[in-house]
Amino acid sequence: MALDRRSFGKLVLGAGVMAPMGFVRTVHAQPKPGDELVVGIWGGAQERIVKEFVEKPLVEKYGCKVSYVLGGTPERRARAYAERGRPSFDIIYLNIFESRQAVKDGVTQAPTDAVPQFANLYDIAKLGGYGVALNPCTIVYDKRKGSISSWKDMWNPEWKGRIAWPSYPGAEGTAGLLMSAKVWGGSEKEVDIGFEKIKELKPFAAIQGSQDQLFQMFDQGVCDLSIEFGSFCRKYAETRNPNLEIANPAEGQAIAMNVAGITTGTRNQKLAEEWIDLHLSEPCMLAYAREIYYSPTVRNLNIPGDLQPKLVLGNDVEKLVDFDWDLVIKSQPQWSSRFTREIAG
Repeated sequence: MALDRRSFGKLVLGAGVMAPMGFVRTVHAQPKPGDELVVGIWGGAQERIVKEFVEKPLVEKYGCKVSYVLGGTPERRARAYAERGRPSFDIIYLNIFESRQAVKDGVTQAPTDAVPQFANLYDIAKLGGYGVALNPCTIVYDKRKGSISSWKDMWNPEWKGRIAWPSYPGAEGTAGLLMSAKVWGGSEKEVDIGFEKIKELKPFAAIQGSQDQLFQMFDQGVCDLSIEFGSFCRKYAETRNPNLEIANPAEGQAIAMNVAGITTGTRNQKLAEEWIDLHLSEPCMLAYAREIYYSPTVRNLNIPGDLQPKLVLGNDVEKLVDFDWDLVIKSQPQWSSRFTREIAG
């Protein structure tokens, strides 16, 4: 990856302070009763889980307060950039590519071993902050109509005219485009093959623009295959459509991940580090896995047997396909125009 994301805490030369060897490590104030930690996160299930498994033990330990900035990622990110270096909140949750850019831009800190669970993070979850939940994109399909073991299987004749292709831009559309390029010999640097191969799949049953829309199309028999977040589709399959299968292609699933970052300039560094560590603890990770099928980002968990087949674990985490997000973001306007002309049109 092109991002500068491993800028760990520095030893600095003491200025006006005597210290052994002439160096001191930045000393952060210890948490105390009444300190307020401000957390920017999504609402719904994620807010509910962190309140129970992160906020509650933190408040019990220190007598601190926790406030939340809820809402969508764009608003949260814009506020963090506007307040760069003088943040009003201490923890910000972002998606994978935004989190890496935030570290590069000095909005959030690179992850360090000041958070004990850092040592147990998968390598992919140490880039651009602390990865807290894996939710990759993959192929989802009606298992009565065929099977999928490779991304290339989408080009099999049984799926012709039955694919609801995801709109672009968006995580699902990005995954579809880049994985199509990758498995046919291209990459995010050589995306032409991806566009050409996707055109071979036309005509589509539809261009799907949301999970709700996709689930309705599956319910009504409009389509038999699409690309979506596996965790959301598993909930749908269990509650509404037992014929839906979530593929685990041989080439890997396209990475998507929620990342927690500590803001640069926070006045609650130690409290923020403990918040992250609690989020990466087994109780919180298992709550994510059990309630919304988000897969853990740390290795040292005891995953119940009934959950293991429903999550991305171990070797499957190592197989997740990552991308050059700097290039993806830079190319998005051009790719979006091309998608409209050549794929959606």
